[in-house]
Amino acid sequence: MYSNLDYLKTTYLYLILFLFCSTHLIGQEKEGKKINIQSDRTIKNETQYPGATILLKIDNQVYMKHEGVEIWCDQAIHYGDEKFVKAIGNVIMKQGDTIEVTSKYAEYNGNTKFAYARDNVFMETPSNTLTTDTLFFDRIRQQAYYRSGGTVKDSSNTLTSRIGRYFMDRKQFSFNTNVKVVNPENTINSDRLDYYTETGNVYLYGPSTVLGKESKLYCERGFYDTKAKIGYAIKNAKIDYDNRTVFGDSIFYDSPKQFASATNNIKVLDTANNSVITGHYAEVFKARDSVFITKRALAATLQEKDSIYIHSDTLMVTGKPEKRIMTGFYDVRIYKKNMSGKSDSINVDQTTGYTKMLGNPIIWSQKNQMTGDTITLISNTKTEKLDSLVVFPNSFLAQEDTLKAGYNQVKGQILYGLFKDNELYQVDIDKNTETIFFQRESEGALKLIGINKVLSSSIRLMFANQDIEDVFYFQNVDGTLYREIDLPENARQLSGLNWRGEEQITSKQDLFRGESPPKLIKIKGIPLPEEDDAFFDEKTVQRLEENKSENSRMMKQTLEDAELKDTNEQLNDTISDKVLNSINTKDTLVSPILEKKTLSDTLKVTKKGLRKKKDN
Repeated sequence: MYSNLDYLKTTYLYLILFLFCSTHLIGQEKEGKKINIQSDRTIKNETQYPGATILLKIDNQVYMKHEGVEIWCDQAIHYGDEKFVKAIGNVIMKQGDTIEVTSKYAEYNGNTKFAYARDNVFMETPSNTLTTDTLFFDRIRQQAYYRSGGTVKDSSNTLTSRIGRYFMDRKQFSFNTNVKVVNPENTINSDRLDYYTETGNVYLYGPSTVLGKESKLYCERGFYDTKAKIGYAIKNAKIDYDNRTVFGDSIFYDSPKQFASATNNIKVLDTANNSVITGHYAEVFKARDSVFITKRALAATLQEKDSIYIHSDTLMVTGKPEKRIMTGFYDVRIYKKNMSGKSDSINVDQTTGYTKMLGNPIIWSQKNQMTGDTITLISNTKTEKLDSLVVFPNSFLAQEDTLKAGYNQVKGQILYGLFKDNELYQVDIDKNTETIFFQRESEGALKLIGINKVLSSSIRLMFANQDIEDVFYFQNVDGTLYREIDLPENARQLSGLNWRGEEQITSKQDLFRGESPPKLIKIKGIPLPEEDDAFFDEKTVQRLEENKSENSRMMKQTLEDAELKDTNEQLNDTISDKVLNSINTKDTLVSPILEKKTLSDTLKVTKKGLRKKKDN
């Protein structure tokens, strides 16, 4: 058992050990907050640098270390009490293995943990490099900032801007004002651009262009994956391919495939053949010289200073600019002044000037309805004026009687029609022709004279003021003029007559008659950039001012951010993931038709297939 004296001795010993250890730890803590230095030569010059130690290189560079940051330089001015250092000549600042900055001059404040570098500044991270004139580095917030122009390079991109900010925690550069990205595939220009170094993803805000080798895309909000070379654009989006410009509420594009798709309020301008196609979904395959449009697709081509409109479920334009071919299928409708028509499919060949209508085709020209198995409209390839038409086989021309007592009818195997000034003026029908005409007095009450039924080898009809003026019968003519009471109703129609006057298209609006407006896809927006505080925010400036050194060059500058280009605040219908999960080329944005079939397969549409589609 201890005596009181032994107890006091033991207690006193523990107290001495505790005080010694505490003093040692406090000393270590205080020592850790200082900037540790190593220098070949140390000089004091209180006249020129009061309170400072001048550090000089002889054989080895001056070395300084403070809480994870290391600095090498040729000369340094160290203010120990302020924990502030100026580094001069071949300066290297390094923070672990995350960032290294070289420059001719730098400052570091151990109290604020803020660094400043200028003159030939070069910053290197594991994935990229930055070259600029002046750089600010906040170690507490782990952010670097420049405002006098800089260039960032990685394995595939070179990015330049007037203002730039690097967020180390999320490995993101935010560029503003005169932003440019250059890589082997394209060049991007924008007012505001965010770049994620790990993924290579670029987000565009404000007026931006992506200029490729054979395309140019414009938008005011966009996304681009610099690794996969795919992108997504919204707000006034358009893309130029050779002689085509595609507009849409949103545009997806794939540079390696030379493919683009546009969604909602599509417009495709084709300067090569002076045409425009509208719809609500479109695809462009540059390598195949093809454009695919659906959802209320409508093509308009200027002919004879008058547009011809073609509407169908789907339109496809293929071929080089001077050899365009347009194919439309499923419920085709056409309209032109004084002429309109319908069919299951249509094929327009710019080279030959032929427009071929297949699948239950019908043409209305003034008061005349013409039908047959196929109808071909022929335009002059030089003047682009409508020249003639051919209906073959089983051609049938019908015209409602003036007083609607019946129909004037002509049928045969082949019908040839000629146009002048956009009006049908002559029709020839060959092979086993049959006619029924209601003959009336030419003046007064237009009293019916009789109903004339004639058989002949061929017939020529001459038109004036949209009416049949003369009829000429050729070879093997056999006819009878019947009184109205002598010819029963069921004998006043030729077999094959199918009057479809109620379907006649008399205006551009009639092209969509009976159709429900398409259900448009909701366009998913691209999120606005994260709202970060200014680099020189109030809290940071206060921290710098409270711990400033009077000898700091940086503190003589204006501590505020450069003026930024405004971020477009509209169309912020953001999606859940900033990496745009909606950009999945196989599942969402590539055509369900062209992804599964070749272009030639898509064009091989039979009459049977067309009719089946229509019936369904």
